[in-house]
Amino acid sequence: MNPKLKLAFFLMPLILFLLVAVFLFKGLFSDPTRLDSALVGREVPQFELPDLYQPDVIHDNRIIGQRPLLINVWATWCPTCYAEHTFLNQLLAEEQVYIIGLNYKDDSRGAAVRWLQNLGDPYAINLFDATGLLALDLGVYGAPETYVVDQHGVILYRHVGDLNERVWRREVGPIYYRAMRDAGLPIPEHRQELIL
Repeated sequence: MNPKLKLAFFLMPLILFLLVAVFLFKGLFSDPTRLDSALVGREVPQFELPDLYQPDVIHDNRIIGQRPLLINVWATWCPTCYAEHTFLNQLLAEEQVYIIGLNYKDDSRGAAVRWLQNLGDPYAINLFDATGLLALDLGVYGAPETYVVDQHGVILYRHVGDLNERVWRREVGPIYYRAMRDAGLPIPEHRQELIL
């Protein structure tokens, strides 16, 4: 066997090992809540979905683009959604944050309604996405996920995982309040520092 070919044959496993090691090493330091979204900077995809409470009422893109808002993807089978729900209620009660709920792949509409009745309903509108088609169009990996949308219906930011005070102050809130300011809408006094 040719010595150069023999050397290449023996080095091939080492090269493959190094490539895999670099790939895995890079993954160790990535933040799983920072998943890029191809939709950031684009409008919310077209949709027609029934209201969670009133199945005969169909909502479409006309509910988006009138003011800055959050779209929160949630489900009753999601323990992290349960954990973030108190903070979503707080955002509504204390700061009147406009949130559209996207109930994602719940088997039972009734279970989702009972969940909101028991835990409080922070959503201005509740969409029932039983098949997950809108969630798929948004690029949802799982629940919960939250999207910041401006007054033109353009997605400004995507957060994967639960929304809490720390995430709100550092990531989501500043983007939402800048969109509010750009739309000429008032910002709570105690949140002014987030947009500076």
